[in-house]
Amino acid sequence: MSWLKRLTSGLKKSSSAVSASIGGLFGKGKIDAESLDALEEALISADLGAKTAMELVEAMRQTRLDDKPDPDRIRAVLADKLTEILEPVETPLSIHPENGPHIVLLVGVNGSGKTTTAGKLAARYSEAGMKVVLAAADTFRAAAIEQLHGWGARTDTKVISGDRGGDAAALAYQAIEEAQKDKADLLIIDTAGRLQNRTELMEELAKIIRVIQKLVPEAPHDSVIVLDGTVGQNALSQVKAFQAAAGLTGLIITKLDGSAKGGIVVALAKEFALPVHMVGVGEAAEDLQNFTAQDYARALVGIEVEEA
Repeated sequence: MSWLKRLTSGLKKSSSAVSASIGGLFGKGKIDAESLDALEEALISADLGAKTAMELVEAMRQTRLDDKPDPDRIRAVLADKLTEILEPVETPLSIHPENGPHIVLLVGVNGSGKTTTAGKLAARYSEAGMKVVLAAADTFRAAAIEQLHGWGARTDTKVISGDRGGDAAALAYQAIEEAQKDKADLLIIDTAGRLQNRTELMEELAKIIRVIQKLVPEAPHDSVIVLDGTVGQNALSQVKAFQAAAGLTGLIITKLDGSAKGGIVVALAKEFALPVHMVGVGEAAEDLQNFTAQDYARALVGIEVEEA
């Protein structure tokens, strides 16, 4: 199954309501106010956000469509409008080995998929020929340390870890020293999940950054929040809180295959304009891929992928 097919399939829960409302538009033979209201509700239910949904529906209202609208035409127009919103944030994660190593800090709340994402990134960049080191700075969960070692074994990647409950900042500092000694191209630091409303936990994250900057002043080169795509609008408050604590440089959105809230990527783009590096629609390493605005927009409105 190609990536495009996996993405379209993964977003099926999100696209189904939108597709149903589009069906309502052409089913009446004309676009009227009631039909557009139904479309707006469907877009809001997919978590695009009320403001964005209103803007999209207004754009649809202003767009010249046939008297007897074709559902495929409506989907195409809507996908084009979504693509316009998403294209400015379509930004691959760019690794610069000359940083010696390039340091990526992964942050986010409990259960967002940080550790799995760290492993998938290790697989991705190892396959690209880079020397990768993983740091298990989630010292609260023994399972996280074990999971990261599992990814290390599968990808032939060195994992730096310590005792459960140890100082996460000290572990991150040690990992940088070892990655430098090993002449690694990339160091991925997995941090503990923390609730955005727990001030002391966010301060601990800020401490990790302060400590690693003593060794590498410009670190981390990327501070990436991993978001669970099923949480919908709650992702907005997460990004706001972690932006303040960790100076976010980009987003990775996971678990979109289990979500009916795939429109949250659009809401995030509108609210923060932070780079969206990758999206995930499954458990396998290849199920995490670069975010592409057009592909995502088309999948979100239910445009089926036709393979050559």
